[in-house]
Amino acid sequence: MNETGGPTLSGVLDQMEHLSGGADRQITVEEIIDCLGKHSFASTILTFSLISTSPASGIPGFTAFIGLVVLFLVVQMIFGRESLWLPGFIMRRDIAAKKLRAGVRWLRRPVDFVDQYLHQRSTFILHRPWIYLPLLMVMALSMFMPFMEIVPTSGSIASAMIAIFAAGYLMRDGRVVIFSMVLMSLLPVGVAWFFLGR
Repeated sequence: MNETGGPTLSGVLDQMEHLSGGADRQITVEEIIDCLGKHSFASTILTFSLISTSPASGIPGFTAFIGLVVLFLVVQMIFGRESLWLPGFIMRRDIAAKKLRAGVRWLRRPVDFVDQYLHQRSTFILHRPWIYLPLLMVMALSMFMPFMEIVPTSGSIASAMIAIFAAGYLMRDGRVVIFSMVLMSLLPVGVAWFFLGR
């Protein structure tokens, strides 16, 4: 599950920008996976969760779809699978290259800013058995993402929390992973407040 020597966050955006090119076409999930590499669980989770926090996510049902993708990937990480797998109906799903480019442009500045502060530290949380705790939290969150369609912005917030986890995992920054766990534990409180406090 280790991904030492992996790309920077900005590097992931560079890959997406290169993939989208300049043509107006539809890019499939399979193309995105092939671009990132079939062993790059963290990069793939990061990419899809970032897309879900950007304007590229303005499609009904997109939050639920991202939750399903993340769920499949995290379950495979928990079981120690070496290369990622997604079912055909997910791999055939597509997104307009124009929307992907817009999402990358929107994310570029905050990602470049965050990139400078991520570095290897507190790596104990990234090894078994400790890594199972954040992975299980991400799995639980991804299972509830389809229901977040009814709560405005909650899906994007959940995706941002998953992106923070993936960024910490990718860059071997355990403190960022722990921070994502704190945020994920607070999300149910926010959703309950939304419904009960109205």
